[in-house]
Amino acid sequence: MSVKTKKEETGVNYYCTFTNYKWLKLFEITLFYDCIYKWFDILQKESIVLTGYVIMPNHLHCILFLPQGSKTIDKVIGNGKRFMAYDIVSRLSVMGKYDLLKLMEQGVSEKEKAKKHRHKVFQPSFDAEPCYTYDFFQQKLNYIHHNPVKAGLVALPEDYIHSSARYYLTGEQGIHPVTHYLYTIGDEPYHDWIKRKGGL
Repeated sequence: MSVKTKKEETGVNYYCTFTNYKWLKLFEITLFYDCIYKWFDILQKESIVLTGYVIMPNHLHCILFLPQGSKTIDKVIGNGKRFMAYDIVSRLSVMGKYDLLKLMEQGVSEKEKAKKHRHKVFQPSFDAEPCYTYDFFQQKLNYIHHNPVKAGLVALPEDYIHSSARYYLTGEQGIHPVTHYLYTIGDEPYHDWIKRKGGL
């Protein structure tokens, strides 16, 4: 199956990552966590299910279940990045972070300038991988939950507040609730769905 076909598929969990331009710690600098949680709320209203996440100072990992017939993952992430970019620039302006804004201006290509883009807030590409098997899902979940530990931000995954680790490790929801990936999605439990797909 081609990458393009996979990215157009719905009815599946996607492991997604997108990163601030030049790995700048824009989420941390602007205290942007609240806006990301607002984006999660918007996804919920669109029936897109958040099954895991971690918000790092300069990038976001999330695992999203796209129900059948929903927007493609390209549109979901593209819309999210546009939603966030404006607010990040606005916050940097209010904070007087003109050195950062200047750096972000320099990253805008001529083609982007023609489309009225003024600042490069995110790296142009993002990762999106469909999760077809329990093992793959668990691998990605463990990876994102251990990101803050690897970065030296906390000693234990469940101690990092901007993460779903606490829920998966202790059963207690964190700042933003997530849906366990084995819970019912639509009319079919997710573990039954991946069995039917040949993943278990």
